Order: sequence, then C-alpha cells, then structure tokens
Amino acid sequence: MWLAEPTPGLLETALSGSGLVFVSTAEGRPVGYVLTTLGDDAYVAELAVEPAYRREGRGTRLLRTAVSAACERGCFGVSLTVHEENDVARALYDSLGFELWREEPDYYADGGTALVLGKEC
Repeated sequence: MWLAEPTPGLLETALSGSGLVFVSTAEGRPVGYVLTTLGDDAYVAELAVEPAYRREGRGTRLLRTAVSAACERGCFGVSLTVHEENDVARALYDSLGFELWREEPDYYADGGTALVLGKEC
C-alpha cells in the first residue's frame, strides 16, 4: 500500500469538495493517507502508508474513517480497486467487509486483473 508517487489530479478533486482526504501522522509528519472521491457511491482512489509505519493499524483506521465519512455524506456504497495479487491489501479490505463486485482483466500495466471491491453503506 505504498505508491511511488501520488496523483495530483485526484488530490485536487478531493480538496475541491468532491472528495475526502484523511491523513495519518507520526512525529509531526504525514506517513499515510486515504483519498476518496464522492458521488452516489464513493471511490477509494488512493490508500497509502509509508512502509516503516505499516502493521500499526494505520491503513485500517484510514479506510474505516473514509468509509464512515462517505456514508455519513449520503453515499450508497464505497468501492475500490486492488491488484489480484495484492494479498496484504485484500486482507485489509476483507477485514472491513468489502466484497468482490467485479473483475477488470488487463487493468494494470503488468497485465494483472483488477478486483473491484465494494461495500454498501
């Protein structure tokens, strides 16, 4: 769950009021974040935690907060996309009640399938 670089366009969307951004900090600096776009359904566009701060529950807390906030704002559900081979992320999403909604073959640059997971509010 660490991205080589953030996606500035998504951050602009979230900061414009069409989305949500929550940040996890340690020692006075950001070490993780979740960025969610809002519509009838919310979409978790980015969830990242710096490698040195993983296994501390930060990703769980960030995602739980984003889901709760999206549902409080009237979204019908929350979805996200994960690489079929990303077992660590899939375990997190499973633990929070996300279920497989559909698959998108050849979605990733490596030819991997994207699993679109979601949960209703």
